Amino acid sequence: MGQPIDITRTDLTAAELRATAAKIGDAALVRRLLAIALLLEGHSRTAAAEMNAMTRQTLRDWVHRYNDEGVAGLRSRTGPGRTPVLTDAQMAELKEIVIKALDQAAPLDGWQLAECVHRLRRLMEVRMGNAGRREFIRIRDEFGTPRQR
Repeated sequence: MGQPIDITRTDLTAAELRATAAKIGDAALVRRLLAIALLLEGHSRTAAAEMNAMTRQTLRDWVHRYNDEGVAGLRSRTGPGRTPVLTDAQMAELKEIVIKALDQAAPLDGWQLAECVHRLRRLMEVRMGNAGRREFIRIRDEFGTPRQR
């Protein structure tokens, strides 16, 4: 069996952690708070983890974050994401291409979309997959058709 976890942060009791959890809408954060509250009440790490749908190791990691940062440390963190392929200047040029296509008599259909992708590849040396095409459609919808503007 694993060694017990020491919760060194004592600013909140188990009851206060439960009260904090009751006010929060983030289910993952609530589970983490309740698991730590169970540990403070003397439950085993295995029992506290199982009652909150996590493994003992995961609970151990959350306890370390709680000890270091408090309740704020239990929030889920997301990475910065993928860096954009297009620079701001290229994005502005892309918007102009889409606006010009919208100003034509026909709406920006699949053929015009393919032409815009081809121009983008030729002008900016950027290859575009399905996600990039979805970005074209998002820009088109953002500006609307000529009748909607």
